[in-house]
Amino acid sequence: MEQIDAVIKFLTKQGKPPQTIMNEMETVYGDQCPGRPVEATTSDNVEKIEKFILEDARLKKKQLSALVGVSDTTILRILHDHLGMTKVSARWVPRMLTPPQKQQRIDASKHFLKLCGAEPTPILEQIVTGDETWVHHFEPESKQESMQWHKKGTPPPKKFKVSESAGKIMATVFWDCEGILLVDYKEKGVNITGEYYARTLERLKEAVKEKRRGKWTKGVLLLQDNAPVHKSNVALAALHKCGFQTLTHPPYSPVLAPSDYYLFPNLKKELRRKKFRDDEEVKAEK
Repeated sequence: MEQIDAVIKFLTKQGKPPQTIMNEMETVYGDQCPGRPVEATTSDNVEKIEKFILEDARLKKKQLSALVGVSDTTILRILHDHLGMTKVSARWVPRMLTPPQKQQRIDASKHFLKLCGAEPTPILEQIVTGDETWVHHFEPESKQESMQWHKKGTPPPKKFKVSESAGKIMATVFWDCEGILLVDYKEKGVNITGEYYARTLERLKEAVKEKRRGKWTKGVLLLQDNAPVHKSNVALAALHKCGFQTLTHPPYSPVLAPSDYYLFPNLKKELRRKKFRDDEEVKAEK
């Protein structure tokens, strides 16, 4: 008890208010803290808090404190130590998948693992994938790219906000494990339709034959997303005519599209801070 009295005197000398001292004492001494109700972390209070949280996971600790009749510190201790809970933000996802769509992801993944077997390299070498992306005439560097070392205590460097340029061009890029196979830039005023995509697939076939000797005879597995133009009747007919085999891509699954999470971020990283006067300069950069 003398030790606790000494701690209280020390914190008081530091000018800390009584409530702050009480909170810090509760954190350190828990049930042995003087002036703290011994029943604060009883199983009854734990059950009450758990019930309130299950009914509304967004309740704040002050709201829980008022509902249960214990301090904020006790609420945090019960949440962390007794219920094993932490407060997290919701994670952004492109779309909330339905149970059938989730099952499609599972089925597609199992099919691919079965296709790979014990040695995945031959299958991976057969895959050709591609997608469309916008390329701006100017893209500023990202916040992460602007990071730099500076001494502690000195003000951080300033970075003025710069917007992407209005000028942009859409590029369709196809690639495999060895690199880029085909880059197709959409001309202004031209829409990407099933017919447009069908012609692009014919060009892709020729690019594979020209740049990857022997690859076509082994069989090409085309991985593409479920964009309407990719699934149009004319595009599907072109796939069959050209002789492409396809890999199943589950709906609304950008994390399974290599172009989105690997290729495009790296390509655009090389273009950041470069200024192009028009589309022709962008095309020449490739």
